[in-house]
Amino acid sequence: MLVKLKGQTAIVTGAASGIGAQTALLLSQEGANVVLVDSTSCAQTLQAIQTNRGKAVYLECLGEVHDVEFVNAVVAKASDVFGELHVLVNNVCICSTRNENKPSLDQWELEADSNAQATALFIHAVSQYMIEQQYGRIINISSVSSCTNEQTFKASKNSIRTLTKQVAKELSESRITCNSVAPVCTANLDEATINQTGTAISIAQAVLYFASSESSYTTGQILKVDGGYCIEPPNSSGV
Repeated sequence: MLVKLKGQTAIVTGAASGIGAQTALLLSQEGANVVLVDSTSCAQTLQAIQTNRGKAVYLECLGEVHDVEFVNAVVAKASDVFGELHVLVNNVCICSTRNENKPSLDQWELEADSNAQATALFIHAVSQYMIEQQYGRIINISSVSSCTNEQTFKASKNSIRTLTKQVAKELSESRITCNSVAPVCTANLDEATINQTGTAISIAQAVLYFASSESSYTTGQILKVDGGYCIEPPNSSGV
């Protein structure tokens, strides 16, 4: 079977569970060396990779993703171990629903640091290597919930959407693409028009498209994977 990422290296943040874990597994199945980044153990992800791929090549990095020294160390270590860095998946995410109408300062800071700042830090660190090699794929996980009333989450994810377009424009001459996958939040699944449960594998498959050579002419895009949640109703004129 032809694999899409044979010999490439992919850094995946928030890889301990959920979308990040499923993405890391899928990319490894497509031939990539995966660098698993999270603040908690990625043991289950590692086990899944080994079970599904046998001789998986991986690197686990545990730490705070909004710490610039940690981010730089992760990227440098990945480069030392694997050489070129081809794919970055910014997936780490914190979304707190407590006191959403009056979020605390600590809540704002935590979500801003983990969602927006971490994304920017990893892009800055990895892009230097990608520019040198004149190739790269950057995929940011945002959310269709940036259109909802979840205020702290909305602010951080909106900034990621803006950053995606800015980075895509700035790095295009270096053959680096930057796109975003926007999944629907679990709490909003009942409002989707497709009668099926949105799963992490659906998001991972969208990430794989942006990570592969098939998306070489696609950059600065926000792909909503939401089961139709964001479809706008027809206007009163029926047009």
